Amino acid sequence: MSPVLKVSRVGKAFQEYASELQRFANWFGLVIRPASQHWVLRDVSFSVAPGEAVGIIGQNGAGKSTLLKMITGTLPPTEGSVEVVGRISAILELGMGFNPELTGRQNVYHSAGLMGFDRQQITCAIHEIEAFAEIGEYFDQAVRTYSSGMQMRVAFAVATAFRPAILIVDEALSVGDAYFQHKCFERIRSFQKEGTTLLIVSHDNSAVQALCDRAVLLDRGHLIKDGAPSEVIDFYNALIAEKENATVSVNQLDGDGAVQTISGTGEAVVGEISLHDENGDPVEFINVGAPVELRVKVRIAKDIPRLVFGYMLKDRFGKQMFGTNTYHTDQVESDLVAGSEVVFSTSFNANLGAGSYSVSTALVSTDTHLVDNFEWRDLALVFTVSNFDKPYFVGSNWMPPVFKVTK
Repeated sequence: MSPVLKVSRVGKAFQEYASELQRFANWFGLVIRPASQHWVLRDVSFSVAPGEAVGIIGQNGAGKSTLLKMITGTLPPTEGSVEVVGRISAILELGMGFNPELTGRQNVYHSAGLMGFDRQQITCAIHEIEAFAEIGEYFDQAVRTYSSGMQMRVAFAVATAFRPAILIVDEALSVGDAYFQHKCFERIRSFQKEGTTLLIVSHDNSAVQALCDRAVLLDRGHLIKDGAPSEVIDFYNALIAEKENATVSVNQLDGDGAVQTISGTGEAVVGEISLHDENGDPVEFINVGAPVELRVKVRIAKDIPRLVFGYMLKDRFGKQMFGTNTYHTDQVESDLVAGSEVVFSTSFNANLGAGSYSVSTALVSTDTHLVDNFEWRDLALVFTVSNFDKPYFVGSNWMPPVFKVTK
């Protein structure tokens, strides 16, 4: 199947010239050497199949927005090429293209016109756009009176009024309220079912994992990883935690091809990790709601003034179920010496739906891995939850209800 999007060795450099005259001459094909140039993106290649959903992740300044602007054609690449099949609809910057002096309704006609739709097509869709945005009488007031959330509502409503071949969504969705975010994601999912290709840029890992078939990771203008969302996000988290004297290792696990990512300085490492039932016996299969104990033995390789242990439970898609650490429970360990061991144990009821889950562990000095990351280990342990004796239910959590029926 031919790709609907093909990015081939794309790069973007912003150039500065000694004078405006030299810049002007360069526009007309005269080869003028710029005084300086700064590459924000270099040698990026990937393709997207019809109907595929791809997340683009990376830290601020990695080149994500620049890449999207080149894909939509609003910014030309300095090198390489972008091939697109079909119409693109994009929400890159909040209210981009909106005239603050025009009303929401007038801006819809203007924006949809720029997207290639004629007035009759827009008129046929305007009532649906107004209804989806849900901003009431503000739809006929100047956009300069809008809050950022109201701008987001109108921008998303007009961008998705006509189902595109490719839908691109940048971080703009993050400004919407929770209700409208749910509404937006429902529309995105309906487009996916109808065959729309999706590119989504988000720092919300859950959104990427819920919507995307794969993810690509940009770092300092280069594409450094392309794969399953959970695998790429684990590597991204490790990359954020990495310090100058830290390492990131990626290990292929036996069995289903899962990939484990480990990062950190190695000053403290997980030696053993196990899950135990209420009798203290090691288990890999547990019943919904059963009491369990997670035991983690940590080896101290270097004197450490402070140690915080944290863990995260994830489902098989990498979606976070629950996580916490000993900083938040006021149980920080102090003045640990090289060669010693510390055993952390935590007990909880496995109120999870049937399925496969994993445990990620973190050994840090504070409440976050961004200060001292001794070790961050994904897929440290995998276990399975089965429903042996509970009434049938669907979902990720066991939350037994009590029904009351009144006639």
